[in-house]
Amino acid sequence: MSRQRVGIEEPSIWSRYSARRWTNFFFVVLGLFVLLAGLTGALVLRDSSHTVERLADVNSPAYVHSQNLMNGLVNQETGVRGFQVSRDEGFLQPYLDGQRTEAAAVAALRELITDKDALANLDQAEQLARLWRQEYAEPVIANLKAVPDAKVSEQESNRGKQQFDDVRNSVSRLQGRLAADRTQARNDVRTTDRWRNAIFAAILLSLLVVGVFTAVWLRITILRPLTRLRESTREVAGGNYEAQLAVRGPTDLVELGNDVDSMRNRIIAELETSVAAHQRVAEQAAELARSNAELEQFAYVASHDLQEPLRKVASFCQMLERRYGDQLDDRGRQYIDFAVDGAKRMQVLINDLLTFSRVGRVNDLVEPVDLERSLAKALANLSGRLEDTGGTVEHEPLPTVNGDPTLLSMLFQNLVGNALKFRAADRVPHVSIGVRQAGAEWEFSVRDNGIGVDPQFGEKIFVIFQRLHNREQYGGTGIGLALCKKIVEYHGGRIWLDPDNDQGARFVFTLPLAAEHGAEAVPDEVPTAQGVAAQ
Repeated sequence: MSRQRVGIEEPSIWSRYSARRWTNFFFVVLGLFVLLAGLTGALVLRDSSHTVERLADVNSPAYVHSQNLMNGLVNQETGVRGFQVSRDEGFLQPYLDGQRTEAAAVAALRELITDKDALANLDQAEQLARLWRQEYAEPVIANLKAVPDAKVSEQESNRGKQQFDDVRNSVSRLQGRLAADRTQARNDVRTTDRWRNAIFAAILLSLLVVGVFTAVWLRITILRPLTRLRESTREVAGGNYEAQLAVRGPTDLVELGNDVDSMRNRIIAELETSVAAHQRVAEQAAELARSNAELEQFAYVASHDLQEPLRKVASFCQMLERRYGDQLDDRGRQYIDFAVDGAKRMQVLINDLLTFSRVGRVNDLVEPVDLERSLAKALANLSGRLEDTGGTVEHEPLPTVNGDPTLLSMLFQNLVGNALKFRAADRVPHVSIGVRQAGAEWEFSVRDNGIGVDPQFGEKIFVIFQRLHNREQYGGTGIGLALCKKIVEYHGGRIWLDPDNDQGARFVFTLPLAAEHGAEAVPDEVPTAQGVAAQ
């Protein structure tokens, strides 16, 4: 397997900085652009608002007041002419109303007009109107009131008409200037609106361009490198560890690619180590299989070939004793007994070793096992010893577990047999078997009233061939508890000596709950103990 570094393509402008720096730079530029566009839009809106306000609050009202001024002057001239013709003072009312209208219009125009030329026109019109009233209108009215039949000369009438025409022309010039200002204001409003629309259209277009640029930028600088890195990573994850990771883009993405490639190299190294270890395990498994085959062959030889000479030794020694017993002295017969006993013990030891070595290897059977039946079978095998010792066994209701029924019967047989073997001389042996559910397993206890075990030997007693008493006191090969430990561990449990038990010995072992009985629990009320008496 090759170990290659990340293939970095030819450097581009994007690879000079990290994606974070490019993103910060981009958003700073975008923020400045938005700020500039916002300021420009605000200025345009302000100018547009000012132009509209000037048109609505100054130009248009000024033009309207100029018209009112003209109407007031015309009403004055009409009132004087009507009074001159009819001599009816009622016709003087328009003359008086026209003066009030003129005064109000002049006052309003002076507040609105700021242009010097327009103010000069207003002053001229006001002065000419005052002169017309002083030199023509007031004298005519006073003369006609004093002499109702008096006539106004044609020369005087023409002079008054000429003065009023001057007033009218002056006001018309003022109206023309105000109308031009209003027209200009309207044009300014239209121009401002066009600029405003153009600027906002440009802002919108710029935002669209910025959005497109952002999408393209993200695709080129981030999304495309990430996609390529993802595809390369998936290819490596799919098992192609020789795939080269190619990354192009900002520096942080390139560094990420380098990190992923370093991980790829570590995976390759660990995979190579794992393959080598697997090969070693395979070799060891083959060696173990060969060793197991040899052990099986040894077991066959031990169970047949080794036991046959032992049986012959024991048989011929017994034949010697029967045939030549009268010729042997006591020491000779004792020697023959020693030989026969040694051969028999050797046979027992070989059988026990075979049993110990075959646990979990011969049948490898796992099925639901009713421990009530297993215990009953074990007690049946021990019935002779129970009868000889007068021992009794009581037990709580036992559950069903998954395991090998023969091995589980052997487990109970060894534990109960041990209790009967190591009994106290001053009392009848009694064995009590209890059970309770502890989480995901059953916990069993086998308690007796025998001689007990010193807690300091709690580990030693489960070691094969380890004995705490000599053979003359208690027989056996020292394999029983070691066999129990192997059976329990084969079934996934544990076994130990309870160090807190103060009378006799108490062995505790666990077995996993059977899948179909995982919800079962030991009843709260235990029925009367079942006694197994000698038969």
